[in-house]
Amino acid sequence: MARSFELVPRDVPRVQTKYRTIVTQFPVPESIPLLEDLRRAEPVSMQGQPPVVWDRGEGVHVFDRWGNKWLDFSSGVLVANVGHGRREIIDAVCDTARKGLLTHYCFPAEPRRNLATRLVKIAPKELNKAFILSTGAETTECAIKLAREYARKISPEKVYVVSYEGAFHGRTLGAQLIGGIPALKAWIGKLDPTFVQVPHPDGWRNEDTSFALFEKTLAAKGVKPENVCLVIVETYQGGSGQFLPVPYAKALRQWCTKHKVVLAFDEVQAGFGRTGTLFGFEHYGIVPDLACLGKGISSSLPVSALLGREELMNQFPPGSMTSTHTGNPICAAAAVASIDVLLKENLVANSAKVGKAMHERLGKMQQKHSDVVGPVMGKGLIAAVHFTKPGTKEPDADLAWEVVRKCVESGVLLFSPVGLGGGTIKVNPPLVITEEAALEGCEVIEKSLEAVLAERAVPAK
Repeated sequence: MARSFELVPRDVPRVQTKYRTIVTQFPVPESIPLLEDLRRAEPVSMQGQPPVVWDRGEGVHVFDRWGNKWLDFSSGVLVANVGHGRREIIDAVCDTARKGLLTHYCFPAEPRRNLATRLVKIAPKELNKAFILSTGAETTECAIKLAREYARKISPEKVYVVSYEGAFHGRTLGAQLIGGIPALKAWIGKLDPTFVQVPHPDGWRNEDTSFALFEKTLAAKGVKPENVCLVIVETYQGGSGQFLPVPYAKALRQWCTKHKVVLAFDEVQAGFGRTGTLFGFEHYGIVPDLACLGKGISSSLPVSALLGREELMNQFPPGSMTSTHTGNPICAAAAVASIDVLLKENLVANSAKVGKAMHERLGKMQQKHSDVVGPVMGKGLIAAVHFTKPGTKEPDADLAWEVVRKCVESGVLLFSPVGLGGGTIKVNPPLVITEEAALEGCEVIEKSLEAVLAERAVPAK
């Protein structure tokens, strides 16, 4: 259920710990004019996040101008993988900007060379081409384009694109056609019947985790395997944190190979150490034909990339598959610097180590409050906590919303609930976080949940 936070300052408890500081009302009274200016100037759709006016970021912290410090469990929106305000990234951006090289379209330049070659070097050897873009949605759109072009050479009937129920792949037209959230594409009107969705085998709301369900669903929709050009799947579903079962993923890879279907993994949220491996699909022991990258690639500026096999990526002649800001020099420099930090500081390993402790702590909360908390899904430093109405699997958006509000008022920054019915809270701190900080943040989540439940238990006057 879409909603926005009220811009009415509230008295909240003062907080002072190593990782959190809250010394004002919330929202901060002095921030209200700025927030109101934004609401007047921007569309309503921009009003969905907690009214924290970001002033600066440092490591795992976000600061406002009025003395408050939040432990960031959002990473922006899974962007700041190597932490906020990294000096290495700032220096790379400034060094490039001082040259006056702010844009170069598709003309050759060293920063783009550096990023493209770095991506190919760290990727599995099969993914030996990198197309650099600006947003994750561009990469998923491009994946559709490449798969359709590849399939045209095999059969004119090979046009079906298969994705998953509950999936999110971006907000552009093609990206929303492959999305699996009906409400987000109602605006399209008449949907393209060659874009079809199959159930995601999460093992909870959908208890059938067999690959046979994939094949049965396509058959029920009248889609023949030989007429499928692309299967695209999020490495984990962004709205729920659900991973595929490993046997399912391996069977999917085999099915795509058998039927000459392009397999694309949307790694926009999962890549660059987020799940405890460099690329999230490594958890499955397979390599896709295309990998869509974004968000954490630069830990800062807008840049994305599509990695793919040469036979797919080289289909279009010079000048026919480009983008205005492809490999923008400043964004490319930021991405290279971020990747360097990620590898130099072993942040992938830290994500796995701290993530294990974080999941164990959230799991204890789930066991204690299993009547209103469903499974905690995810791996590494991505956890999705599912809040449900007592004794059911029905999402409880009101409970999730109030827990986020109390967490933010207590100095832990989360973005608004996501997923089915808006009942899921995602926990995704920067990969530089320590176990101590992660556990403190998880403690705040549990205390916030218990405070909301206590309030619910008090009869209204």
